[in-house]
Amino acid sequence: MYAVAVRVSINDRENAQKVLEERVVPGVSGAPGFVAAYWTRSADGSNGLSMLVFESEDAAQAMADRVAGMVPEGVTFDSAEVREVVASA
Repeated sequence: MYAVAVRVSINDRENAQKVLEERVVPGVSGAPGFVAAYWTRSADGSNGLSMLVFESEDAAQAMADRVAGMVPEGVTFDSAEVREVVASA
């Protein structure tokens, strides 16, 4: 399995949450090779970190290539990195 680690800066927390629930989560979960995903937000709400897990490196890379275009207004895309999943519990 491979994961896409995504970092964003959040400027409009309310809009970011709405678009995450209505557009981003369904878009990611419907992607080919999708396994699981987790979205997190810092305690002060200023940034987010997500891990999007896929069956293959190709599927993870395809999502990494798309993710910058999925961030809503009020959110700044910082980075996306594909990593191999080496253990899970």
